[in-house]
Amino acid sequence: MAERLASSASLLPASPSPSTRRAAAAAVASFPSCSGSARTGLRLRPSPSRFSQAAGRGRGGAGGGLRVVRCMAASDAGQLKSAREDIKEILKTNYCHPILIRLGWHDSGTYDKNIEEWPLRGGADGSLRFDPELSHGANAGLTSALKLIQPIKDKYPGITYADLFQLASATAVEEAGGPKIPMKYGRADITSPEQCPPEGRLPDAGPRIPAEHLREVFYRMGLDDKEIVALSGAHTLGRSRPDRSGWGKSETKYTKDGPGEPGGQSWTAEWLKFDNSYFKDIKEQRDQDLLVLPTDAALFEDPSFKVYAEKYAEDQEAFFKDYAEAHAKLSNLGAKFDPPEGISLDDDKGDAPVEEKKVADADPAPADDNNGAASQPEPFVAAKYSYKKTELSDTMKQKIRAEYEGLGGSPEKALQSNYFLNIMIVIAGLAFLTSLLGS
Repeated sequence: MAERLASSASLLPASPSPSTRRAAAAAVASFPSCSGSARTGLRLRPSPSRFSQAAGRGRGGAGGGLRVVRCMAASDAGQLKSAREDIKEILKTNYCHPILIRLGWHDSGTYDKNIEEWPLRGGADGSLRFDPELSHGANAGLTSALKLIQPIKDKYPGITYADLFQLASATAVEEAGGPKIPMKYGRADITSPEQCPPEGRLPDAGPRIPAEHLREVFYRMGLDDKEIVALSGAHTLGRSRPDRSGWGKSETKYTKDGPGEPGGQSWTAEWLKFDNSYFKDIKEQRDQDLLVLPTDAALFEDPSFKVYAEKYAEDQEAFFKDYAEAHAKLSNLGAKFDPPEGISLDDDKGDAPVEEKKVADADPAPADDNNGAASQPEPFVAAKYSYKKTELSDTMKQKIRAEYEGLGGSPEKALQSNYFLNIMIVIAGLAFLTSLLGS
């Protein structure tokens, strides 16, 4: 079921085209960047899966006329939870929060709301693992992210790439101190590189008219001005490197010592901490060592964007709320879910699994806690014997206790029998019966 990123020369161009190299300079800094190493010339070579190979044979090879589109099964919830823990460990040792966020964004950010057919509409479908899309200029450096999470995919084959990309992205935000993202899973994967979206759907870092460009790109996805500004706040994480994107300084006082590979220019001083400092720093622009791209500056120049940017600069709680909602929406764009309602990893606090419930419902065997000695009687609990009640009210408990203690008993000690009284009652009863018989 898993599709591995392995060697396959047929899917790899000999070298990036000139147009790809030019596009990389304009686009790679538009989303959060990697704190570790990323070589733009390195490409993973994904081999065709057994599904796409079978489809090729069915249509008579690559030149056939019929195109078969198949999707992988939904992800396994248990494996998703385990993978999330493995991702957390990677984040602790590799400081790769920014690039994992970018990986999820770039897989889903190709969505076009004007196209209904899946997977032509793009979006979160795992297509970024294939070289045709990985070679897009805007995706320069994301090979490093794929190399980090591929071992997790190998370990948990019951997870789709589409889900793994989004799981890694949301987990990175949360582990960096950001808000909890209300995620759902069950995204289907595309199965061949021919299904990748065309280049040019992701935002540029330095367009001629920044605000207009942001709206053109994000409106195509179905997002609005508030969501554009909120998502831009993820630039609180990461750095831009001039040798990869054409933007930023080679190093600053905030990046010269890492963590991760030293160098680059960050948007914030603490560029591995998710907070609202991105908006504060852009607004003030007092530190020349902090990066401000044209698309960043537009957030405080465009009247509509500015309303939200000002709000987030003052209110981190409001930013976190809006960001979490926008991130979740972005992660679902274009996805084909199985089951249709998706799978949640954080709402399973209800019923126990069926196997466990069967054991719980059966009469349990008495525990031998007395080393073979006679078992002690179970303490009397009045509430246990009340009708359709799991617990008595405090008032009723106090009343029962008072009456019981009034007769000389207590909850811990059974009431002692009065043998003399019992004999007198028996004698009185017999005398009464004798009188009745005599009459």
